[in-house]
Amino acid sequence: MTSNELIKQLLLSYNKSDKDAFISAAREYIEREKRMKHTQVVKELEMALFNTSENRTSFSERRFKNEMPIPRDSEKGFPLLEIKHFTDSYENLIVDSTVKAQIDQIIREFKDADILATYNLSFKKKILLCGKPGTGKTYTAQIISSLLAIPLVYIRFDSIISSYLGETASNLRKVFDYIEQGTWIVLFDEFDIIGKNRDDIHEHGEIKRVVNNFLQMMDNYNGNSILFAATNHQYMLDSAIWRRFDDIVYYDIPDNETRIKLFDRFLRQLKRDENISLESLAKKAKGLSPSDIKMITIEAIKISIIESRNKITERDLQIALTKFLNREKLRKGSNLSE
Repeated sequence: MTSNELIKQLLLSYNKSDKDAFISAAREYIEREKRMKHTQVVKELEMALFNTSENRTSFSERRFKNEMPIPRDSEKGFPLLEIKHFTDSYENLIVDSTVKAQIDQIIREFKDADILATYNLSFKKKILLCGKPGTGKTYTAQIISSLLAIPLVYIRFDSIISSYLGETASNLRKVFDYIEQGTWIVLFDEFDIIGKNRDDIHEHGEIKRVVNNFLQMMDNYNGNSILFAATNHQYMLDSAIWRRFDDIVYYDIPDNETRIKLFDRFLRQLKRDENISLESLAKKAKGLSPSDIKMITIEAIKISIIESRNKITERDLQIALTKFLNREKLRKGSNLSE
């Protein structure tokens, strides 16, 4: 159909309240725009048509899962990646202002890709997320996937790393070939596994070849996706890896103000006593990550629920906090009496 015929079909199906026909015509119109390389128009139309979480997830699953088969490891047949769908709210990502500003910039650049292109510029496509464990690196990719209504491609490094010489590089090529065919939010989690320093005397020649291959693939990548690489061990990365990224986002342990916001966010599941001081809790939780704080609040909520109370008390939180801190002492090899 021509554009005019598709628009006519849209109007007729709308007047007849024929939702299936309307969506079918809208999809065809979007596909037409896609063939004309109107990337930004396609993004906006897809977000407008499938703006509810139910429709968005359903549409994404059909569009991305059915059209392109998931690449698999030749040795064992394991899938090399997973496609995931998220509907989280941006307000759920609680990080410091510097990190939030960087994330905002990444999102704005992606949305304004066509405008940047008129100046012969590109949006940030390759971003390294690094820092302490449990500080929100993986969750950032999930939030951006949700906000932009684009599925997240989670790269499975346990499948990519092969025992056969040369197979790991082949698996990486399959992954890059796949993601270049569409628009995705791509997450290479635990990135240090594949991006290790080539000068490390403990690494054998295969890893060094894999790093070289990966650098070449990063250099040659020119797709429409945003590639995130997340690591807790940025100091282990090869120096040449750093130059391949358009931006580096560092996640530190949250400050006192951020810890207060985290406790407030995670405790919303139940009512809490008025005498609970989030400021006091935040001070006692100094040095803990958002993931740690979430674990503490979940434990406090569970204590309240199993004791048949509809409110979280100061006692619940103190028990949960003490339990977590003792666990950390054991993990670090300290004596609990210290």
